Amino acid sequence: MISSTLGPFYPRLRWFHLIVCLWVITGCTLFEPKPERTEEPTPVSAVLKPDSPLHPLKHYKMVTVQPGDTLSSLAARHLGDSASAWKIAEINVVEVVKPGDLLIIPLSPLEKGGLSLRGHQTVPILTYHKFSDRVSDAVTVTRKAFEDQMRLLKNRGYQVISLDQFFDFLELRDSIPRKAVVITFDDGWRSTYDIAFPILKKYGYPATLFVYTDFINESGSGMTWAMLKEMMSGGVSIQSHTKSHRYLDRRQGKESFRKYFDAIKEEMEESARIIRRRLNVEVKYLAYPYGDTNHLVAALAERLGYRGALTVEREGNSCSVHRYRVKRSMIYGHFDLEDFEKNLKVFNEQAIK
Repeated sequence: MISSTLGPFYPRLRWFHLIVCLWVITGCTLFEPKPERTEEPTPVSAVLKPDSPLHPLKHYKMVTVQPGDTLSSLAARHLGDSASAWKIAEINVVEVVKPGDLLIIPLSPLEKGGLSLRGHQTVPILTYHKFSDRVSDAVTVTRKAFEDQMRLLKNRGYQVISLDQFFDFLELRDSIPRKAVVITFDDGWRSTYDIAFPILKKYGYPATLFVYTDFINESGSGMTWAMLKEMMSGGVSIQSHTKSHRYLDRRQGKESFRKYFDAIKEEMEESARIIRRRLNVEVKYLAYPYGDTNHLVAALAERLGYRGALTVEREGNSCSVHRYRVKRSMIYGHFDLEDFEKNLKVFNEQAIK
């Protein structure tokens, strides 16, 4: 019937139907051009020279933990400093290692300046003045309160760093732990040596003591140079708090501008000279008496060779803080642990828009 009707066209029609069915089933693939053969992308490490700053091996290496290895020993071996163990711990999200673990060793600073897509790191710098076994007031913290505060830092995972490490962070020379804190003391009270210093040694915390040199003597409530030497051997850096602790940001009485300028210059120069002579140390940092400064004083501190100077403005420090207006939070004697912890903010969240 159909074949007789279509006659010689029937075989051709059957082939047409077959081609249409195949086209529908295969989704037109019969008529799509074959994709050109592409080669596998060349790894970046194969293109870059080994000494290129962009080569991955310049920034990271992989190691397998061997028996007897610890985070500290790995840091000493691969980073040249056992105190850099935190870098390996943070990038691998581990607290301890065991043989056979595969670890990343960061050979370059992590998140310079503490900058990330989430926000930026801030570093709290704490400052203390006097200590007592029983009495507490605005500038006096009890032995028990100080011990409790240092224990809280340890138990909550904060890591106390030196002022040198903090300024390396500011100058983008190196990264620091995500929960870094700096501890400082002002003036040179004897109670800092008697009460705070043993507790610092107990926890292995570094610190900086800013002394005004007129206060260092052989008797009374101030420390002696021998005590300062002992504190230096225990991890405390001794730095300048001027010579007499006068206000640097204002004139005294009818002081002319010339006399005012000469006086504050001598305060900063003479204190550093005395500390260098008595303790044979490099004086790099200045704590402004009463935390007060102005443009002239900050510029003069820089001109005299100080690496940085510190106020007592209560706030943490991002990497953008002015090096001669670094902020510190005074810890008062009436603070409980909740008050204390409010001064430990280590990150500012930044919403991504």
